[in-house]
Amino acid sequence: MNLTITPGKLSGTVTPPPSKSQAHRLLIAAALAGEGCVIRNLADSQDIQATRRCMAELKTNCHSLPDLDCGESGSTLRFLIPMALALRGGGVFTGHGRLMERPQKPYFDLFNKKGIRYGQKGETLTVEGALLPGVYCLPGNVSSQFVTGLLYALPLLEGDSEIVLTSPLESRGYVDMTLEVLERFGVRIEEKPDRFLVPGRQIYRSREASVEADWSQGAFWYAANCLGSKVEILGLNPESTQGDMVVSRWAQALSRDGDVEIDVSGCPDLAPPLAAMAAVRRGTARLVNAARLRIKESDRLASITAVLTALGADVEEFPDRLAIRGRAQLSGGCTVDCCNDHRIAMMAAIAATCCREPVTLTGAECVAKSYPNFWDDYRMLGGTANEYSGE
Repeated sequence: MNLTITPGKLSGTVTPPPSKSQAHRLLIAAALAGEGCVIRNLADSQDIQATRRCMAELKTNCHSLPDLDCGESGSTLRFLIPMALALRGGGVFTGHGRLMERPQKPYFDLFNKKGIRYGQKGETLTVEGALLPGVYCLPGNVSSQFVTGLLYALPLLEGDSEIVLTSPLESRGYVDMTLEVLERFGVRIEEKPDRFLVPGRQIYRSREASVEADWSQGAFWYAANCLGSKVEILGLNPESTQGDMVVSRWAQALSRDGDVEIDVSGCPDLAPPLAAMAAVRRGTARLVNAARLRIKESDRLASITAVLTALGADVEEFPDRLAIRGRAQLSGGCTVDCCNDHRIAMMAAIAATCCREPVTLTGAECVAKSYPNFWDDYRMLGGTANEYSGE
């Protein structure tokens, strides 16, 4: 789907969709707890569909390795690899887009030590073997998703285990969210400075829960306000364990003149909306410690640079950071590729509100990965986004 956006500020009220990160975690815990669990306020995004589909397959009583279609969801894949080993002795994982290009080396290194077999061919990864109690050493600076996957699976084993961090943990807020959900479902984890102690033989208890509104998606409406719109954002929990709630602090910093440096190692999903905010202001913003953005749905350092530069922004790309020198206005008058990346599409839509000329987005349907109603909300707030056939 190609959309042409006519520049103009947004106004009105909007409630961001339910948190994708929290929904993944609640759905997995609920599936492990079984009957009696009710999870409310779930969004039907493609990533959430993937987790629901895969957990249903894992819970069947078939003795063969389950076929687990993870779509393009990195959370689904990384969370469920240990789960498949614990519940079914492994699984055959398939992915689409760039999913299977995303690194799994921390798991593979563990599997080499633990005698678990694995092999990847194209878009298919097969893992097979027994997940046994013991010590699991993981780097903390690659992705917290590996830690979360083990935190869900290890309590199911017959003995006690430890997760030892061999480097400082980045994306700390995502692990906090995992621990909060596990505690809610009756699973005990003891946290030490460089490790997690995980008792075995634990049982997930049935609970009712409601998914919070998503700070990651709300960040794009913060960006719109930073660029001159007047959007009232409803439903976000100020006491949330979602790490991306730091967007409120960074939006305040970027709304003022002057140079700003933002470390996005703990909130990589905020880089696109923060970059949009930085594009139209007085001063230079530097998004640093951002190397992991290269292994998302797109190479986000490259795609942020390409899209915002096409719109008329001044963006300089480095191996692990971006420098964005703000301008008074963006030019627009161009066509940009959303790179099959939901957050790049939303960034472009928000940045387009500050352009002089219309902007056409190709592949705008990719927002369905995390925010299926984004274009409905955009239009509800007064945005003009019309389908364009290219003729």
